[in-house]
Amino acid sequence: MTQDAALVPIPTVQRKAAIVHAAARDYTGSVSVKPIDPFDLNRTIFNTLEGAIPRMVMQSRIAKEPTWRQNVARDIDGQYQTLAEQEPLPEVDPLLLRFLKEECDFDVEHADGSFLDHLYFCYEYSIHHYPTQSALVMLLHSILGTGTNTFAMEAHKIPTLKSLMPEFDWGHVSAFPSMLRLLYDMKLRRELRDNMHRLGDLDGIRLHRVIDNKSLEMSAEDFWIQLNYQLIHLVDFLPVSNWTIHANETAFIVFRDLYDLLQRAGRLEAKLNYTPASGPRRLQDEKLTLVGWLASWIPVPIGEKMAASSIHRFSSRIGHSMDYELLWRTGA
Repeated sequence: MTQDAALVPIPTVQRKAAIVHAAARDYTGSVSVKPIDPFDLNRTIFNTLEGAIPRMVMQSRIAKEPTWRQNVARDIDGQYQTLAEQEPLPEVDPLLLRFLKEECDFDVEHADGSFLDHLYFCYEYSIHHYPTQSALVMLLHSILGTGTNTFAMEAHKIPTLKSLMPEFDWGHVSAFPSMLRLLYDMKLRRELRDNMHRLGDLDGIRLHRVIDNKSLEMSAEDFWIQLNYQLIHLVDFLPVSNWTIHANETAFIVFRDLYDLLQRAGRLEAKLNYTPASGPRRLQDEKLTLVGWLASWIPVPIGEKMAASSIHRFSSRIGHSMDYELLWRTGA
């Protein structure tokens, strides 16, 4: 790539592994994990999270430092380098990169990197494993808001950003934060499952943009593409190991359900291999804080309801409507 090298982050080993394997995997046995102490939640996108208990639970889930076995990390690094040489990333419009650098505020996204690190992972993954659609969407997917009311740019800059992007890409970037919230809310996923028998008659969806509550409408085809983008995005929030212990983490719950839903609907288009965790509930090579251990016992249905309530509160605070409507062909 010829663009500013300072804008191109080096992926973590877990991100490299996801890219080279085109997979979400449980790396238990290949990595050890320990809490990061001290850790400042206010430097992450979860700085807006309220309540002592929710903040402690979230910190226990993201404030972790993985240490990979040297031979495993070496193999993944080698495979990643080979892939990078065989399939180099395309050049991004310099004007768009300048906008990202000068007009946007990329605060910390994860414990192990920045907002930009996360965006580039999604971008790289899409280039290699979802080549039928524009990867640029994933480079910009959260620029109009995250699920926790953090915004990389102000709404008044929308016309400038829109002018730098193809119409298809802009439509998906506009809808991405809204669709993410709808997935965490559960209602949309349940409605899709209830209508599995007639998803071929789906005509589109109407929803509201997070940053300014503007009404948006997507065609059915764009809707399925958007859900594939969302699935790729969720890969970056999965626990690195001990999946039987961390099965109730919200992003993991949504990932599993969306993956299954797309498979059943015959609309899983991105290349993404996933094998559910199996075996006994046993912690290996990982140290948990007391809060983290207690949080791991929260039943999945309760955790999912808590997440849905939280996302509604975030939307309510900024006047964003969570209302949506699935549109069906006449007579369907």
